[in-house]
Amino acid sequence: MADSDTFIPALHTPSALLPIARHRDALLYTIETHPVTILIGPTGSGKTTQLPQYLEQAGWCSDGKIIAVTQASPLQPSELLTFPRRIAATTIATRVAAETGTSLGQKVGYSIRFEDVTSAATKIKFLTDGLLLREALVDPLLSRYSVIMVDEAHERSLSSDVLLGILKKIRKKRPELRIVVSSATLQAEEFLRFFAGEDAGDGGAADSIGRIVSIEGRAFPVEIHYLAEPCEDYLERAVQTVFDIHASEPEGDILIFLPGRDDIQTAIEKIADRISSLPAKADKLLPLPLYAGLTTDQQLYVFEPAPEATRKVICATNIAEASVTITGITHVIDPGYVKLRVYNPTTGIDTLTSTPISRASATQRAGRAGRTKPGKCYRLYTESAFSHTMPETTVPESQRSNLAALVLQLKALGIDNLARFDFLSPPPAELLVRALELLFALGALDDYAKLTKPLGTRIAELGIEPMLAKALLSSPEFGCMNEMLSVAAMIQVSGQGSGVWFTHDEKKAEEKARRAFAVEEGDHLTLLNVYQAFVTKGKQEAKWCQKHYLNFKTLSRAVRIRNQLCRALGRFGIAVPDPLTDVGVLKVGGQATQTRILRSLTSGFFPHAARMQADGTFRTVGGQSGKGSGVDGGDAGAMVMHAHPSSLMFNRKAEWVVFGEVVEMRGKVYIREVSRVERGWLGELGGRYYAVRCG
Repeated sequence: MADSDTFIPALHTPSALLPIARHRDALLYTIETHPVTILIGPTGSGKTTQLPQYLEQAGWCSDGKIIAVTQASPLQPSELLTFPRRIAATTIATRVAAETGTSLGQKVGYSIRFEDVTSAATKIKFLTDGLLLREALVDPLLSRYSVIMVDEAHERSLSSDVLLGILKKIRKKRPELRIVVSSATLQAEEFLRFFAGEDAGDGGAADSIGRIVSIEGRAFPVEIHYLAEPCEDYLERAVQTVFDIHASEPEGDILIFLPGRDDIQTAIEKIADRISSLPAKADKLLPLPLYAGLTTDQQLYVFEPAPEATRKVICATNIAEASVTITGITHVIDPGYVKLRVYNPTTGIDTLTSTPISRASATQRAGRAGRTKPGKCYRLYTESAFSHTMPETTVPESQRSNLAALVLQLKALGIDNLARFDFLSPPPAELLVRALELLFALGALDDYAKLTKPLGTRIAELGIEPMLAKALLSSPEFGCMNEMLSVAAMIQVSGQGSGVWFTHDEKKAEEKARRAFAVEEGDHLTLLNVYQAFVTKGKQEAKWCQKHYLNFKTLSRAVRIRNQLCRALGRFGIAVPDPLTDVGVLKVGGQATQTRILRSLTSGFFPHAARMQADGTFRTVGGQSGKGSGVDGGDAGAMVMHAHPSSLMFNRKAEWVVFGEVVEMRGKVYIREVSRVERGWLGELGGRYYAVRCG
């Protein structure tokens, strides 16, 4: 959900009725007698909320020990189109605290990036696995914890894979530690073999290390329908299928899985446009969105019962695939796509791309229709595509991601020989080489691939994306630390799927409100403008955010994150100026201030540089295949990109830019968080990168 105080009423089921309740004693015995337990159970079975309580009641928190339950989180922040695990931690902790009859932060607490709600009394702690890895920097054996549960490990995020490797090392030195891995059925055996290691071939030895325990959830049969021929436009076909179901099926709500918010908004508009064509006496259709960037109230709508004589049509990203249960769903429409972040080591660019889902995901999606009664799943692809084209499981992040943050994390943990680290799925050598190359160019690694001091260790400890961390840590040299702290905080919240601006039906009014903050130099300075206006006006005037179509809770989170970053810099011994709370909007400032900020940004984001072409598109200038391309070379192999419609650089001229994120939509590649820079800055501030890549 969108905020830390969010709690989904629809997830409430009396604990005694949950499927896990029947397995309580068997689970406790297995965990007592085996170092590793692989737990299989569907969403809603109670494994995440109940097992920690069983363990605490059984005495696993004696002697001041803590039970940790981790949720997957990205090592590299991005716009999360899956259910944000950092928010799952807060939501689940809120529920468990309520079930134990205690205040959140006492017996039960949570810890996510930039927010810690725990105390000395905390016995059950929900946290992102990235946060647990950061704790290992200070306490390499994680000695505070008696049991560590890695939840939804089958999602195979970078941070959860690293955590599993670290836990495997820790287990050898702490035989009393108990590890519980929550997994989908397909990968349970793989996890057990991983922990058994060399003993995996010896059935008896492997069995002594761990056991697989399955919690059967109640499920109803789901009838699967395929297309006879592939469809050209899955979005149009999905909308048509909604009206076909509504005309032929008597009851039950509809769930459509779509790759991202753009598709969701288009689908809702198409459905709304066609509702008027329904017969006068027909039940109504109520289309509702569900994705990470919605407000709390908007997200909660999907869990409310539909009004009388109305069928809900929920258009969701894969939030709804495994993380939440929506009662009343009996029809699922599955176009077969998901947005995944894929790193291209040749171009050096991370792209959010719509790709076909795996068979495991397709099975999970179909199961959403059979939670409360028999249902139907309409797959908008052929049975042959399902059987022969789709991969069995989703490719792990470690094999398709920019590994710079992963390399930093491992080196900060004292693991310098990356080739010998025990990865669940070893990453391709080329990805590791590119990560080392980038970190060397940023100055985080020396000629021997060791963390530099102080810069490399500080970038690792900040826990934000390495390029952003370098830009922030360079800001004192450019005399703009105050401003860069605000920019960094705004990038963090705008990159968590929550969105700084609300979208609204009144497009012209919304665009006019955005223009009030616009700075010609681009998105980063515009975000700074928004932040400064918010801290001077928006925090005091309740209607100010509403008037300007701004998300009050997102901006409030930016203030908290900025404070956290200030404290982190203080721990490094960097003098932090007083917060910029009494200065007017930046446009009144001066060109010199803007230049300092843009140079500071360039010092970190020079690997994400692009040059505008005559046709208005952009082409990357760094990271092309090492054949002479770059600031001074040609553009052979360069990626062709467009400014995203939400960017200030959309339909504006800027010869050279740096950007934060790349998104692919409908076959076109877009850049977001775009700012105008000077060509000379790229050579001056990123010369080593272009020398490494092009020399």
